Amino acid sequence: MLKNALFGGVNAAVLTAMNADLSVDLDRMAAHCRWLLANGCNGLAVLGTTGEANSLGIQERIALLEGLIARGIPASKMLPGTGTTNLTDTVLLTKSAESLGCRGALLLPPFYYKNPSDDGLLAYFNEIAQRVGGSIALYLYNFPQQSAIPFGVEFIARLLKANPGKYRGIKDSSGNYENGLSYVESFAKDGFEVYAGDDTLLKPLLEKGSAGCITAASNVNCAIGAQVYAGWNTAAGAAAHEVLAATRKAVVSVPLIPGLKALVARNTGDQRWHNIRPPHLPLTAAQQASLFGAFDTCGLTLPKAA
Repeated sequence: MLKNALFGGVNAAVLTAMNADLSVDLDRMAAHCRWLLANGCNGLAVLGTTGEANSLGIQERIALLEGLIARGIPASKMLPGTGTTNLTDTVLLTKSAESLGCRGALLLPPFYYKNPSDDGLLAYFNEIAQRVGGSIALYLYNFPQQSAIPFGVEFIARLLKANPGKYRGIKDSSGNYENGLSYVESFAKDGFEVYAGDDTLLKPLLEKGSAGCITAASNVNCAIGAQVYAGWNTAAGAAAHEVLAATRKAVVSVPLIPGLKALVARNTGDQRWHNIRPPHLPLTAAQQASLFGAFDTCGLTLPKAA
């Protein structure tokens, strides 16, 4: 396990609560963030894929960060997603995050144009680092299933050489152990923080020197994830990992974001958690019954929301 990582531990890719009119419900989202921090999360990766960030406008994203901080969520605990398809908005969001007190930002590649060269990607991320400046740590977000742009080891090596100390780590949502391992083996010895985006890879990658995880399922399984992180090299940690992996399997058995919202709605007793922006849709009754049945067989009882 990597020591002294800026966001070391369990980080939730936080759901965005919404009102019936599909505006962001900051009060409910802040309450969920407090629950996460009280039940095993070390950090909060807001405005990511699970948070429907790409269904939110730029000003909405800034207002979300401001609103959470105004409601007492520590900026230092947040790792917001700030990567967009263009330099201007990415720089604006990242600089805004730093000005609000966030210590890091998570960057998707410029995902509209497909099959960019490594030289093109390098030029883009060099430009981001130069324009953002400041002291905020930048993290790459590897999610080729969505972005269609994977980050290779050779590219990361070039990026780190060109921007010493600026790019601090990566979230790997490829779901591929060998891919995450290649990042750890290539860069963790120099303090580069590798975060698993798949709960089933938390323990295996911690054993090799990763920093922790940033996962969607941490919205509901963070308490058991924290047990895995704390006991990654113990029998208790191995037992907790079995439960963690089972919860991951359950939540991906249905569409992920509405499924997680359904689980939070059940746990809080607040049906407004089903609100979701199109093109996502709430689960059908059959999907919800299937999810609840699968989740309830995992042996994890969620701490109740306050």
